[in-house]
Parts: sequence; C-alpha cells; structure tokens
Amino acid sequence: MTTHPAHARGSGGPETDLIEKGAFSATDLAADHAMASLAGTVRFLLEMTPVNADDIRAQFLADPENDPVFEYRPLDVDPDVLDAEVAALPLDAVADATLAALLRNRQREMTLRVEMLRARNTPEFLQLSIAQYGPVLPALVDTADDLLTRLPHGRLERDSVGAESFLAAAKAEIAHYRSIDPDAELHAEIRDDVSGVLVEGNTLLISQNAAVAGPRVNALLQHEVGTHLVTQVNGLAQPIRMLGAGLAHYDETQEGLAVLAEIACGGLTASRLRQLAARVVAVHALVGGASFVETHRLLTGHGLPAGSAYSVAMRVYRAGGFTKDAIYLRGLLALLDHVARGGALDLLFLGKFSLEDLPLVQDLAKRGLLAPARLTPRYLSEAESAERIHDAARADDLVSLVNA
Repeated sequence: MTTHPAHARGSGGPETDLIEKGAFSATDLAADHAMASLAGTVRFLLEMTPVNADDIRAQFLADPENDPVFEYRPLDVDPDVLDAEVAALPLDAVADATLAALLRNRQREMTLRVEMLRARNTPEFLQLSIAQYGPVLPALVDTADDLLTRLPHGRLERDSVGAESFLAAAKAEIAHYRSIDPDAELHAEIRDDVSGVLVEGNTLLISQNAAVAGPRVNALLQHEVGTHLVTQVNGLAQPIRMLGAGLAHYDETQEGLAVLAEIACGGLTASRLRQLAARVVAVHALVGGASFVETHRLLTGHGLPAGSAYSVAMRVYRAGGFTKDAIYLRGLLALLDHVARGGALDLLFLGKFSLEDLPLVQDLAKRGLLAPARLTPRYLSEAESAERIHDAARADDLVSLVNA
C-alpha cells in the first residue's frame, strides 16, 4: 500500500477533486462531514468505562464475594440533544446510493448508541448492548471453552512494563508514523480515569496503573497504534470522513484486524488468546444471568489468575452489561475466513468499517472515490507478516498461532 504524505495530497484536497469531477456533490460530502463531526463529539468507550475500576480492584480481590459497585463520569453530552442531532442529519439529500446506504446504516447505529448512553448502568442497557454487538452464538462459546481448556495457563508472562515505559514506547511508535506524515494526528497520554489501554478518537489512553507484559508491548502497539490510530488517520483523510469516525458495526472488524496485527508481528501469546476466549465466556455468562462474582469464579476456574479474571469481568459487566468484548475473537475468526477465501486486507486499512460493508467500500474504490492511505501499519513492512497472516488463515487450530 502506498503512503500518502500530506504535502502530496493536492492543493484542492480530495473533496474538491471529486466534486469537480462530479463524483460526489457538495451536499453528499456535507452530510458525511456533519455526521463525522457529530460522531467525534461522543467519547463512547470513555462513557462506558468506570472511573473507579482500578481503585476497587484490590478491595474486590481481597474479598471476592460481593459484586463491585462501579462509578461513571458524567455524560459529556445530553442524550436527548444528541438524539435530536442524529435525527436532524441531512441524509435525505445524499444522492450517491452507496454513500447514502453507508450513512443511513450508521445513523441507525448512532440512534442505538444514544439509547445505550441513556440507559447506562441500568437493567435496560444489556439488551441494547446485545442489539449493538450481536448475540454470542453457541459455536463461538464452544471455541472459547475449547481454547481455555487446551491453552497453557498460569503466570506465563512475568515481566511487565508500567505506564510511563509503555507511554515512551507508544510515543516512539507514533514518531515513526510522523516521520512518514508529519501532519498525522496521533497522540498518547496517561490518564487516571481509565482502566488498561484504549484508543478514543486519535489518542491512545493509558491507565496510570497499567502494567503491560514485556512480550506483549510490541503486539499491543500494533493493535492500538498500528491498527486503531492508523485507520483513524487514514479514514479522516478520505473524502468520506465517516471512514475515520467509523461506519456501522465497524468495531468487530476493527478488533479482528487489530488481533490479526498481533499475529502478524509474532506477538500473540497463550495468555492473550486465553484472555480473548475468556471474554467470550464472560459475556455468555453475563447474558445467562450470572453475577459478577459468579463470572469471576467461573474464570478463575478456567485457570485465569484472580486479577486477570477481575479485569475481564469488569470490562464485561461495566455500564450494565457491555457485550462488546465477545467481538474480538469473533472478528478475528471472520477475518481469517475472509483471507482463507482469498479476500484481501488492503482496503480495510483505509478506515473503520465492517466486513459486511466491504462490497460498498470496494464500489467506492473501483469508482476512484477513495484517497490512498496516508499511513501503512508498521508491521506490514516486516517480511514475515504476510506469511504469518496466510499461515493463520490456513490453520485448523488457533492454538497453533500462539508464539510462546
């Protein structure tokens, strides 16, 4: 994939070029830009993340018999106002059929996410989360159970780095991309109100209590920076800016692509694959009515250390039942199947969208309506990456993908 530095993009920009060619109308792109701007005002993952998860961790582990009580930051946006803004998006004026379909699908999802914000930390939240991220089917649960049974467990990764060290590694990774495109907006910072490591918009957020296993540092950088941040930069450089903000149901393909990056760079460890399987099992238990304590006990029974089991359960039980974590393993399996069937990955790095929408994005690409990528994930420059991806797609057993 060819990189596309800022200084080579043309004086009028990709939007002007396409309008002058008659490919999109100004009204088409205005609707897209309005939706991207609105989507950028909602820090959805932060709104779902407890602010006290790290604080009560030790308390729960000392007495794991009572469900923890999570607290959340005040919502940045009023759901009623946001709902009205989503409904008012000028999509009726979009003439291009492909763009209209993509934006309408995302509008429906945004309406659902508003309902999730409104129902945060209430009994109604779980069913909305299932509607957003889909059900956990028996075949996926069986795969997860099998992985937890067969993968080695215990303290497999003893050496870890703290928040400051990981931040330094992240900044070095970001510097690599800025050396290719100095205008690329990628950032990283340590926060006291997040748990673990996550990307929100164009920023990698690192908990001040983060501890990343040494063998996982590069893999996590390729997951968070090389996938989530790179596709965000590439997407926002497109004439269709929703490719940066994220089209409907992009999460599953994004997370699958990010885990595939871990495989491609040789960084998928046994404990990481166990973690992904444990998330599926935890979501299944949640949907089945298990309490936090019961799910924590289930996970430790599968061999997870108590602290790891807490982290998995916290992510799943936050906000009232956040089922997103089942999509990591499901998204990986879907992408491996895509590659095994001869599918290419190149378009997936141009922005955030689902495999289901790939035919629509391919239509845009064939019509010459997409800009080249500004950035290419660093791991793709390694000679072994393509071979690892294709070996993974041909593998009959996920356990064989583990790099011990």
